[in-house]
This record gives sequence, C-alpha cells and structure tokens, in this order.
Amino acid sequence: MSAALLKGLAELVPAGLLFCGWVILFLRKKMMCSFFQLLGSGCLVVVVLTHLCEVLHVFSWMHWGLEHSAGHYLDLGVLFLVSLCFL
Repeated sequence: MSAALLKGLAELVPAGLLFCGWVILFLRKKMMCSFFQLLGSGCLVVVVLTHLCEVLHVFSWMHWGLEHSAGHYLDLGVLFLVSLCFL
C-alpha cells in the first residue's frame, strides 16, 4: 500500500465524520447555516475522493494529477466551494 493511499484513507475518516455530523444536524434543525456547512463538508468529501481516485488511477482518461486535467479543475472548483461554505 502506498503512502499516498494511506494518506487519502486517513483524510477520508475525518471528512466523512464531519459530513455525517452535519447531515444529522441539518436533519434536526433545518437552518440555512447548517445547510451551507453540510454543502461545504460534502465538497470536502468530494476533494478527498478525488485524491483517492487519483492514487488508485480510477478514470485514467481524465489524466489525474496533471496541471490542466479535468481532475485538477474538479478539485480546484470543489475546494473553492468548500472555502465559501466555511466562511
């Protein structure tokens, strides 16, 4: 198992817990702030899953890891959404 795969799996645990926590909070109190936190944590999970797909060479036609690839722009766009939601 490579170090990058272990790092991605280690990142998935706190991101998944954060997402699950915000799902529970949003289901209990349907407020706009908890919706944005849920959206931001969901985007964070997408970023972690993107990194895992890059390491595992899933969707190799997207040329993960290259600077001008679709995976790069997906990662960048989701990271931008995360930063907006956690303001």
